[in-house]
Amino acid sequence: MRTVVIPLVILILLGIAVDAVFFIVDEREQVVVTRLGEPKRIILNPGIRWKVPFIEQVHIFDDRLLFSDADPAPIYTMDKKNLIVDNFARWRIADPLKFLRSVQTIRGAQSRLDDIIYAAVREELGRRTLEEIVSGNRREIMQRVTNRSRQDAEELGVEIIDVRIKRADLPEENKKNVFDRMRAERSRQAKEYRAEGEEMALKIRAETDLEVTRLKSEAFQKSQLIRGEGDAEALRIYADAFQRDPRFYEFQRTLETYEKTLGESTVVVLPLSIEFFKYLGTGKKR
Repeated sequence: MRTVVIPLVILILLGIAVDAVFFIVDEREQVVVTRLGEPKRIILNPGIRWKVPFIEQVHIFDDRLLFSDADPAPIYTMDKKNLIVDNFARWRIADPLKFLRSVQTIRGAQSRLDDIIYAAVREELGRRTLEEIVSGNRREIMQRVTNRSRQDAEELGVEIIDVRIKRADLPEENKKNVFDRMRAERSRQAKEYRAEGEEMALKIRAETDLEVTRLKSEAFQKSQLIRGEGDAEALRIYADAFQRDPRFYEFQRTLETYEKTLGESTVVVLPLSIEFFKYLGTGKKR
């Protein structure tokens, strides 16, 4: 019996000694080794490491991307609107030694980060109106918040990767009043745009009517000029024809007069002996 117990006890003591001397660093971890509370070395690469038993302590921290989700909190905008903002952040432990000295644990870091991020969000949104926050450049706003939070979190050994707003709501008791004011403002702007549009339409119509009148006047003037030139040319031709053969000219003009005054169904009760009808007959009874 003693031959079994003694080796077993030796194995147990050996296991305890190995566990007290050696430890394993996972690829998802980073380690700070302290000796009597004073930091001695930082281990960032995975593998099997050693320590001085009972004198050195191993502090293991996560090396992955961490997620922090803050509780919704009220924020006042520049135009005195109250918003309930719910934000979250992604971050990682960049300096494990600073992290150990400042916050020590993930829970402590999240508590400090919530305060830092809330202060940055409150300051940045407090410089803007509700309309800018809702319909403005949200990316630019959050980039400013991220930069400010990242700068303030450096002393904790933390690097903030990104800060985002999940939701920004009005308090229930204020929603109706704010929405009514927004509708009234949009209605006022719509009326202004309609009035400007009607004014512009009237101006365009007046300019168009003026242009039409000008074009008609120019066209009428041109037509009268062409008609006058045509009449002058016709008179010249008639005068030339009269000078060459007065009797033929008289005959031609009389026929044109017949064509204009006498139609197919025209009834004229006049004797043919008058001068006007001299080319229609002899004026003698048959």
